[in-house]
Amino acid sequence: MALLFVVIVLPLLWILSAAFKHYVDIYKLRVTFTPTIGNFFEIMREPFRVQDKLINSIIVSMSTVVITLPIATAAAYSFSRFRLFAHKSMLVAVLATQFLPPVVIVLPFFLMFRDLGLYDTRLALIVVQTALVMPFAIWMIKGFIDQIPIDIEESALIDGATRLQVLYQMIMPIALPGIVTAGIFCFILSWNDFIIAVILTSEDAVTLPVAMSLFNREEGDLWQLLSATGILIMLPMFLFASFMQRYLIRGTTAGAVR
Repeated sequence: MALLFVVIVLPLLWILSAAFKHYVDIYKLRVTFTPTIGNFFEIMREPFRVQDKLINSIIVSMSTVVITLPIATAAAYSFSRFRLFAHKSMLVAVLATQFLPPVVIVLPFFLMFRDLGLYDTRLALIVVQTALVMPFAIWMIKGFIDQIPIDIEESALIDGATRLQVLYQMIMPIALPGIVTAGIFCFILSWNDFIIAVILTSEDAVTLPVAMSLFNREEGDLWQLLSATGILIMLPMFLFASFMQRYLIRGTTAGAVR
């Protein structure tokens, strides 16, 4: 327990305290300090304008989730219910894409988006991040759909329902915990991404993780501003995870039983 506190809790407490410290107080050995919220106003002004990066992160992450989940759910359903040609090979191929380092995938995208005039745009980030999280979402959602008895679908098909009606009116409500769980993990992966964003952006579409590098100066790191930005990065994740906690627990538990 003590090791857990030192490794996880203590760094969070240090970041929280540093976010409300003056620059001169960061390097003092004294524990006492005068709290200030000036750091949060400082990161909103030029040349940082972290609020613009926050908007970029929200738009890119939410768009990635909104695009990924419907496509991944349909793909997971087809993999679960239909035995297509080279079914197992396609499943392995989908999973194998997760083994590739992101930098190997993003460099061809960089050349393509540069030639298309889409470099440093949110659309470029959304396309690449959707492509990277899609295999993960397909495999996770497929695991939950596999648990649903096929007899339910056969009864609905006999009654005249189409495959799309079965998927959207029966399968998706039952597999909702798994779909939400996949959405949470896709949001986290997109929100915390650094490699893709740092290669595909330069100014207009910069996200929060990349913005952290703005506070690394030759004269030293601006720890108080880094910590304030770190709070802005962590806060949406805490709020999002807390709001979706009920579905997350149900989804991960069901996945473990699988």
